[in-house]
Amino acid sequence: MFRFILLVGMAVVSPIALYYRVRALSGGERADRQQERPLSRSLLRPLGAAWIAAIVVYVAKPEWLSSSACPLPIWSRWLGAVLWVLSLALLVWTYQALGRNLTDTVAPRGNATLVTSGPYRFVRHPMYSSFLGIAAGLALLTANWLIGAGGMLVWLLMATRTSREEAALIDRFGEDYRTYCRRTGRFLPRLTSAVNHDA
Repeated sequence: MFRFILLVGMAVVSPIALYYRVRALSGGERADRQQERPLSRSLLRPLGAAWIAAIVVYVAKPEWLSSSACPLPIWSRWLGAVLWVLSLALLVWTYQALGRNLTDTVAPRGNATLVTSGPYRFVRHPMYSSFLGIAAGLALLTANWLIGAGGMLVWLLMATRTSREEAALIDRFGEDYRTYCRRTGRFLPRLTSAVNHDA
């Protein structure tokens, strides 16, 4: 059942993500990856690919990952399934809000606009928030520590990029982005109106 849920979710969301990424690339502008930290630039994509490969193996041949299986109660696996589905929905909402502003690096596109609608009303990096939920949800759903650890490692590498990403956005949008930062959390919504940049 859990493998089936995982397979259906991947089958639904993967073409949506591909559509938005291809659409964003249709402008012909190449992403500037030189602004990323060397560690992130060299490790993030290979580790992400290895993590996705582990998930595919879990769906197709779960016995190959039996050595990293964890005995979890069934309720926690259902909790992981719910968290995963909700996080996928947040990811799709984020893609929709970003539109052609979507990029896979920290540098905004040359024709980028400041997006503050959709999930961006509440957090500055909803894509990273959704990925954290996806990684945590998959760790519980699959009951596999290798998939859980891989997802968290990929998320941590993504999260380390946010300071550079925000610096680039401040360079592009100036005080408008600073004001936006003061009213939103980085990964979680603000609970107060206090000026705290690290929510």
